[in-house]
Amino acid sequence: MAGTPPTGGFAIPRLPSPSGSRPRHSINNSFSFGPQSLVDSLAEANTSGASNNRRSYLDPSRSILQTSPLRSSPRQPRRNKTTASRHPLANDTTDVFQDDADDEGEDEGHEWTIVDRMRLWRHDALMQHLYDSAAFWGDKIVSWTNDPNDAFWLAQTYFLKHEYSRAERLLTRPFPTSPPRTGPLASASRPAFQPPFAPAAANAKGKGREMPPPATGGPSEELAPGVQRLPMGPGEMIDVAIQYEDGVSRLVDMSVACRYLAAQCQMRQGKWSDALEMLGESNPFRNSGKGGPDVPNVEGGIKIEASMCNLRGLLMLKLNRGDQAKACFIEALALDVKCYEAFEQLVDGEMMTPEEEWEVVQNLAYREQTPADAEFVRLMYMSRLRKYKHKEEHAITRRRLVDEYGLGDNPDVLYSFADALYTQLRWADCFAVTSRILSLVSIHKATIPLHVACMYHIKHLNSKLFLFAHDLVEKEPESATSWFAVGMWYMCVEKFPEARTYFSKTSLMDPRFAPAWIAFAHAFSMEGEHDHAVTAYSTCARLYTGSHLPLMFVGMEHMILSNLKLAEEALYAAQYMCDSDPLLYNERGVMFFMNEDYESAAQLFAQALDLAQVVQSSQLAWIPTYINLGTALRRIGRLQEAKAAYQRVLEIDYRNVPALSFMGVTQHLLGNVEAAIVKYHEALSIDPINGYVLELLELALETSAEMGPFGTKGGPPGGEENWEQKMREHRDKGKQVAQNSSNAPEDEDSMQM
Repeated sequence: MAGTPPTGGFAIPRLPSPSGSRPRHSINNSFSFGPQSLVDSLAEANTSGASNNRRSYLDPSRSILQTSPLRSSPRQPRRNKTTASRHPLANDTTDVFQDDADDEGEDEGHEWTIVDRMRLWRHDALMQHLYDSAAFWGDKIVSWTNDPNDAFWLAQTYFLKHEYSRAERLLTRPFPTSPPRTGPLASASRPAFQPPFAPAAANAKGKGREMPPPATGGPSEELAPGVQRLPMGPGEMIDVAIQYEDGVSRLVDMSVACRYLAAQCQMRQGKWSDALEMLGESNPFRNSGKGGPDVPNVEGGIKIEASMCNLRGLLMLKLNRGDQAKACFIEALALDVKCYEAFEQLVDGEMMTPEEEWEVVQNLAYREQTPADAEFVRLMYMSRLRKYKHKEEHAITRRRLVDEYGLGDNPDVLYSFADALYTQLRWADCFAVTSRILSLVSIHKATIPLHVACMYHIKHLNSKLFLFAHDLVEKEPESATSWFAVGMWYMCVEKFPEARTYFSKTSLMDPRFAPAWIAFAHAFSMEGEHDHAVTAYSTCARLYTGSHLPLMFVGMEHMILSNLKLAEEALYAAQYMCDSDPLLYNERGVMFFMNEDYESAAQLFAQALDLAQVVQSSQLAWIPTYINLGTALRRIGRLQEAKAAYQRVLEIDYRNVPALSFMGVTQHLLGNVEAAIVKYHEALSIDPINGYVLELLELALETSAEMGPFGTKGGPPGGEENWEQKMREHRDKGKQVAQNSSNAPEDEDSMQM
């Protein structure tokens, strides 16, 4: 009984069927898996006036949207438009992608075949994640139709099942491009059966002439008589090339979508060199005239050429070819601004400096590729850039996304706010925003490192970090961010070897996860293993060539090791990459201070505070810079300014021992010994065994004792005689005051009488 077409928005995805004019060289003259044969086929299709259908599946500027149907049900058999020269697959009776005007209204009254029904089963099973069912029925469809569309979707099913080797084999083995001679779709009238192993032609050469046809009546003929069997095995491509002039090809040579899927399968198997050969070392369509940023995507989706460039970049990363990977990602983003994966690799992988990021994002062809959505895409990409520069532009971008596009509660837009707050070291505010994001979505890969870092810096949230890490490991044990949170918890309790163990695990799970590499190096530094820390930071600098932070940390470690020349080189290199990070200005100020250039050090500390735009929620983080500024000013004799810097610290944290101690030193230098002694006592009340403060207090007390009760050396000011005269005057004045006070009651009594 015939099936009834479904009434919903259901779709049966299919690829365009290849044309019958497949060139012989696709299988006979090329045994390489490189993409050149595909490029040659595209060029030939363009010059020979081949059908639009054939050009479409070779066109890299199209997306795979054309593999999704435009109708909700299989198409009825199309009116016969065949010619003797057309390949049978060009007359596919169930092609859902031909939306010609003369096909309108042909769906009514069509009875479904068994193949139509099984295609429905296959796609519905995919939508319901029943991959075994989809593979089981899809395999039967391919056996019946030999249709590259069905083979492509079967390979997709294998890919979704993580059977990458099986999918790769289907896409790269010889594949017949003509319908089988048996099965539900077999023609009633067919020519006499030609054994598949017969010589290709009477004038065949070499092995083709020597190979006899298989004997009839054998077991295989009895089990499946008339079934065409292509040669398989190590020499399959040579045997096929000898025996078949046409009618046999590889799916990877018939469609860019199949080639892209095959490369994906190879990458999942760790066959990175093979996958790179499948795609080509560089974009093979770059100079073909059918690709490039200016070629529009007529379907409105993502160009498969851009997807291939993105995959090529991932393979370059696997092969440790970072510069080439960066070029591939930039090319992918230029080809199609909608390819977010390429943007994410460039920005989150910190492959470009902040200024390079800004330039690339500003110069993309938004209006040419997405005229209606150009401004929105640009704003979304701008919101994900690092916030060291163009702070006003970033603020305007976030405001527009909230006001004009209504994304005030969108996790990605909220992440942009959180990233800006974290850059300003406003950990409490950042934690509030990240908490909101994680309440909206339990897992947000970009937000979790910020959330964890905020809980590390805010000490009263350390216990909450333990619970958060435990919850992450339960929810996402295969996620690198879960084990990163565990490592950060061990950092909180100063168990640095255990922390490094989990950071190593994180980097093995995701080698491009930058926070784990930086935290791994931090663990060495905080444990005092500064040589190992330098090595770890140097590895980070090699992996993340667009980030200045590893170089800055290398400089800090060299300063601790007193390698001032190496520290200077590292800090200047970091300054060249990013000249707007206030933390970097602070570290450069420390370097000048250690070189005894106190004037330059004071200027850099002041610039760091100006860049930081210190607000109430971030002022605790900038206490060390205020102390550094005060100390540099004190060294160059600007004591009042130094006193003001220390006072600013005490306004933020009145129990800060270094600020109290340095305030005492400043008061001592100003001659206020008693005030200095008071500050030393305040510092010792908080840290009673601080040896430096005890020594300073002892020195102040000795100075006070030498000065005597008058605060100056050499006796009372003005000499002894002057002092005695003043004392006599003071006694006489006291007696007079006492006499006046005793006479006052007698006067009152007389007045009452």
